[in-house]
Amino acid sequence: MNIFFVTLIVFAGMGLSFEAGILGPLGTQVGKLWATMSIVSVGTLVLWLVDFFTPQHKHYKWQNIPRWQLIGGVLGSLYVVVLTLATPVIGVAMTMVCVLFGQITKSFAIDYFGWFGVTKKPTNPQRIIGLIFVLFALCFSYIGAIS
Repeated sequence: MNIFFVTLIVFAGMGLSFEAGILGPLGTQVGKLWATMSIVSVGTLVLWLVDFFTPQHKHYKWQNIPRWQLIGGVLGSLYVVVLTLATPVIGVAMTMVCVLFGQITKSFAIDYFGWFGVTKKPTNPQRIIGLIFVLFALCFSYIGAIS
């Protein structure tokens, strides 16, 4: 496993917590949906600028992309809306533990069944134990938040 990518993904995950921390107050200030639209729009603009200034030789036409692959845009927007709504109520840490548990659970299913064209990867006892630890983290975070 490449330690560079593991480290990069850990820092990207920290960025999600930062985003959740920003979205709560922004949603309170300007409205939940407007906050979501602002974050998604800024991200779109940044990606467009990167694409514009990066030399690429291959461009795809929208009509050639299978429609089911575009569902990620809808899911990403829903994710940001949920962060905007939930973070002020349950806090950044609890929000991120919930996100982590949901991501890992669904990721195991995607790997195991080979959904979306990914290579099938078997689930082993160590991975299941890791998922159980994340579930414990979710439970303990919840108990800590309500006490």
